[in-house]
Amino acid sequence: MIVNVIFGSDGGATKGVASKISKKAQGKSIDIKAATKADFENCDLLILGSPTYGDGTLQTDWEENIDKLREANLAGKKVALFGTGDQATYPDSFVDAMGILFDEVSEKGATVIGFTDTSGYDYTGSTAERDGKFVGLALDQDGQSGMTEKRVTAWLAGLL
Repeated sequence: MIVNVIFGSDGGATKGVASKISKKAQGKSIDIKAATKADFENCDLLILGSPTYGDGTLQTDWEENIDKLREANLAGKKVALFGTGDQATYPDSFVDAMGILFDEVSEKGATVIGFTDTSGYDYTGSTAERDGKFVGLALDQDGQSGMTEKRVTAWLAGLL
């Protein structure tokens, strides 16, 4: 199975998670700045990750390179999402970027897999929550970094 993990990262937390996921999935970790349309299309499972900025926006590299995603043919493609956020500092927009990416890939006809339970988190709002679940793997590298390994492992077990 070919797995591509495409991410945006500034401080390195999301890059670290992307690296962990790609290693465990025996896939390739690709920075969105270097990603090509083929990286989105030529895989069996596409995993996208982004941190959320303050009021709930996509990370800058994702915003500047979103056309790569929009130009890719994702019809029927299996896509999984992960997002990093800080639920204590930004409880009203926790992992919102994951919700933005969900909307983007859903519009392209992708099949999103890997929804996760919202229990164990303490936030007040998130566009990544749909029908009582997160649209992917929500990670708080600031307040719950000790749970990342366990969450990543359990999530990937369900995906692969």
